[in-house]
Amino acid sequence: MLLDKIWSEEVTPAESDLPVIAFAIHDGHLLRDDVVPHMALGGDERRREEDPFTGDWTTIAPTRVVGLMSRFQVDLNRPREKSVYLKPEDAWGLQVWKNDLPDPVATNSLKEYDAFYKRSEEILSAYQERFGKFVVYDLHSYNHRRDGATAPPADPAGNPQVNVGTGTMDRQRWAPVIDRFITDLAAADFPGGNLDVRENVKFQGGNFGRWAHSRFPESACVLSIEFKKFFMDEWSGDPDPTMLDAIPRALESTLAGVSEVLATL
Repeated sequence: MLLDKIWSEEVTPAESDLPVIAFAIHDGHLLRDDVVPHMALGGDERRREEDPFTGDWTTIAPTRVVGLMSRFQVDLNRPREKSVYLKPEDAWGLQVWKNDLPDPVATNSLKEYDAFYKRSEEILSAYQERFGKFVVYDLHSYNHRRDGATAPPADPAGNPQVNVGTGTMDRQRWAPVIDRFITDLAAADFPGGNLDVRENVKFQGGNFGRWAHSRFPESACVLSIEFKKFFMDEWSGDPDPTMLDAIPRALESTLAGVSEVLATL
């Protein structure tokens, strides 16, 4: 089902025995007609800071939500008052707008933001009712070649292939789920060897996880999963098909263990 071109969703809590939902809210690249005349960034510049291909990975779960609109229109993973980038410092130093963004355009974006969180509450409530406790795979990606296409990549010591953000939750409560996910993902059969999976090294999670844990403190475990863009060229946008195929298989390998541990809590 497609809702107002803000996001796409497939929701089947009543038909599934898997208490896992997959979100990819930064996958989107579209812009509303009222935004386009004011946008200073080209498509390639926007795409570099978006999370391409993450929406494809949500197919591991029966319920999946994929953002369709660019984060440069409205960022669903930031607090509401920061969800529309107004200054370069809001957007990695990029000049997003040709001029000051008109208030009506920003208001339309905030309406989208509110609609997304309203619908997300409905989806998570359905999972709470169905399972009691559930896990959200909050899928993202991040850049590691910010110095340029030909410059060396960022030091792997501070840039794991997979960063699992857990800073928005009660870590002690959900420790068995977190630890099992990290262990199983790191053990997955992956081209070139096991994935480097670490917790809270690069990111600790964003507003979506913070909101979910606040709204569903006893039920929701949101794992904010950031894949370094080793699966693509972040400057050209060209993907590595082998890696793109391997990532969802690796994520899928964690579902049984996460569900098993969740049932014991």
